[in-house]
Amino acid sequence: MELKSDTTDLLDVQLLCALEVDGRAAFSRIAAVLGVSDQTIARRYRRLCAEAGLRVVAVRDAERLGQDQWMLRLRCAPDSATVIADALARRPDTAWIGLASGGTEIACMTRPRSPGDHDDLLLGKLPRTPSVVEIRAQQLLHRFYGGPTGWVQKFRALSEEQVAALRAAAPEADGPARLEPEDGPLLAALERDGRATYPELQRATGRSESAVKRRLAALIGSGAVYIDVEYRSEVLGYPKGALLWITTAPSAMHSVGAALAGHDEVAFAAATAGPSHVVVTAVLRDTAHLYAYLSGPLGRLEGVQHVEAMPFLRRVKQLTYQGLG
Repeated sequence: MELKSDTTDLLDVQLLCALEVDGRAAFSRIAAVLGVSDQTIARRYRRLCAEAGLRVVAVRDAERLGQDQWMLRLRCAPDSATVIADALARRPDTAWIGLASGGTEIACMTRPRSPGDHDDLLLGKLPRTPSVVEIRAQQLLHRFYGGPTGWVQKFRALSEEQVAALRAAAPEADGPARLEPEDGPLLAALERDGRATYPELQRATGRSESAVKRRLAALIGSGAVYIDVEYRSEVLGYPKGALLWITTAPSAMHSVGAALAGHDEVAFAAATAGPSHVVVTAVLRDTAHLYAYLSGPLGRLEGVQHVEAMPFLRRVKQLTYQGLG
């Protein structure tokens, strides 16, 4: 995939890729792998934070933890969608919220942390909201792409040797993926800043630095938690996004999803239960790029029977809430 930006260069993309491989890697390690100075990496990181909305945050991997995830489509009265989307964004059990359909539809992924969260939202809050005209919910069944594997990797800006060097410092996979009640303060701190230092995490949790270090290594190593990177894709020359609801033959669901995972435009793909069988988040340069993708690589994919495209009007929430409004 090709960089299409006047403000971001290859080193910026390499830095984003490095952070996706190991979001807690020291600037000195990233600098050594990329062949530049520590100061250059620190300066680029600060600029990307300021200009690209770069954030490094911890995310609980619901799929690895065996927790249900749902994609919601909410049709709203035209003057209420923004208010409802902002309210949803403030909930800790939501992610990837966007406005579509001229601002009358909200697309939202939910990550309920307990059955009570799911019931509260789908059976309680939303049905009682007068401005919500229609609710459609589809459960995610299987992730083909996304989660710990980020879209910026599709720029192929790092060599296999560079990726291996960055992964050498990451915790080894060990033990079952599970969360304990006492992990709450640690996760809350990392959901605010995935690069928080161990002394900062010690203060946030009241646990010793060595205990924090061991527990974080266990959480990441088991896959219960991963460190993700949030940024505005427009700085890379890809300002458009769309949600694609794809209907397939049942026997083709897996082959279609696996093929989609390899498409440059696909940032997330999952099998779903409901009227459509696969949901995709696509990242694009412009409307012409969306047309070319729908009529080309996606349209030619064997097993695809129907596609409904929902271009995003505005992103409200990506990973964790920032009060973006």
